[in-house]
Amino acid sequence: MSLPDASIPDPVPYPLDHIAERGEPDSPAVVLKDRTLSHRELAERVALLAGWLATRLEEGDRVASWAAKGELTCLLPLAAARAGLVHVPINPLLKRAQVGHIMADSGATSLIATASRINSLEEGDIPNGCATVEEASAWQEAELAGVSQAPSDRDPQELAAILYTSGSTGKPKGVMLTHANMWLGAVSVAHYLGLEKDDVTLAVLPFSFDYGQSQLLSTWYAGGNVAPLDYLFPRDVPKACARFAVTTLAAVPPLWVQLVEADWPESAVASMRRVTNSGGALTVDLISALRSIFPETHIFPMYGLTEAFRSTFLDPNLVGANSTSMGKAIPFAEILVVNDEGALCKPGEEGELVHCGPLVAQGYWRDAERTAERFKPAPAASRYGGTAVWSGDRVKMDENGLLYFVGRRDAMIKSLGNRISPQEIESAALATGLVSEVVALGVADKKLGQAIHLVVRGNNKGLDELKKQLARELPNFMQPQVIHWRESMPLNPNGKIDRAALAKELEA
Repeated sequence: MSLPDASIPDPVPYPLDHIAERGEPDSPAVVLKDRTLSHRELAERVALLAGWLATRLEEGDRVASWAAKGELTCLLPLAAARAGLVHVPINPLLKRAQVGHIMADSGATSLIATASRINSLEEGDIPNGCATVEEASAWQEAELAGVSQAPSDRDPQELAAILYTSGSTGKPKGVMLTHANMWLGAVSVAHYLGLEKDDVTLAVLPFSFDYGQSQLLSTWYAGGNVAPLDYLFPRDVPKACARFAVTTLAAVPPLWVQLVEADWPESAVASMRRVTNSGGALTVDLISALRSIFPETHIFPMYGLTEAFRSTFLDPNLVGANSTSMGKAIPFAEILVVNDEGALCKPGEEGELVHCGPLVAQGYWRDAERTAERFKPAPAASRYGGTAVWSGDRVKMDENGLLYFVGRRDAMIKSLGNRISPQEIESAALATGLVSEVVALGVADKKLGQAIHLVVRGNNKGLDELKKQLARELPNFMQPQVIHWRESMPLNPNGKIDRAALAKELEA
């Protein structure tokens, strides 16, 4: 499989719902549990759902969804956009307290969910004036109404979705995305991954997650087919890859750790063209394991943040020699490394990653204070200007323009006056080969300011050896004071290691 040129002509955004019209009419678009929709049927069902929504709600209303992967959760992002609504997808793994916060914060006027989820809510969880509709009833009402809405001619700068991010502290905050943000994100990803009409994407990530929605939108933009999967066990993923002849698989590092330990028969590997990663860095060992399972498959390490969708990817041809790199900017993104004075960093100089361009979101919903902290004027050197996302992530750029993650400004551990990157300690621990997953955290300490605690998943019989190897590889001030062995790591609803939960536990 050849890769496309990284450049694309100047972007022209369209209303998001036009993605439903891009595929060949009779080619498959989405594999549901009981049937497969063609691209013609996808367009027809989006039109039907949009028409029903438009009869129930006013333009600009927020419509929330809280259900497992299925026809509703696949099509609602496009149908809501066509009806002039703002979609608020809620992770199906969340519980009533988190759902109540999202409903209240977004001001949603309608919640479409499974009956069991609606029944789990208590008085006060649903805002006054918000209607709840069972998933099955929504389709029955839409089919009975029989009102189809044609593709829209909306301004691409209109708000189309609010995605709630878990964040490392505080309650989830809603990131505002326009039609243009989501359309151009789909175009960019489809382009640099080289997606084609005959591609089949296995959608294992939550659709409430920007990386998860990208599985749908970029595949449909390219005219391909999506197979949604709510898996119970890691072994379900290779089985689905074989069943649907999957060509594209996306995951986050904790899931990849589980997947490389699963059995991958040839039937699950033969059709695979590309695997992608975001939500954390792939380790050298993980890349090696992926190479052994998928020897002919392109590996795409990627970096992104919900506030700007996706920022960088590493060309698969460079993965072998630059396995720890975040790569370079994706199409339509301008990525700058800026020092504390606001000037561009020189090669090798650490600075903050700043994302400029049309993928930048519109800020946080009803949260001017946090918006002002993250969404600020672009650096003077930006060719786009306007508003940029100041990520808070510390990176370096080498002489070839490749970016390398150093750590988060707000995740830095400060011990005995030293600012220490958790990433550096974690990388050293993983490099020993004695642990599968690791998190380094700073815990309040009267003498040190913060003491370094290392939480690892692995064989606790290797504790002494791990200490010895870290003593060899890291300076004294970076040595963990305590190592906690775990049989499993807590995960947040997006499948990432829940660092906030670990930190809270250790501080208790």
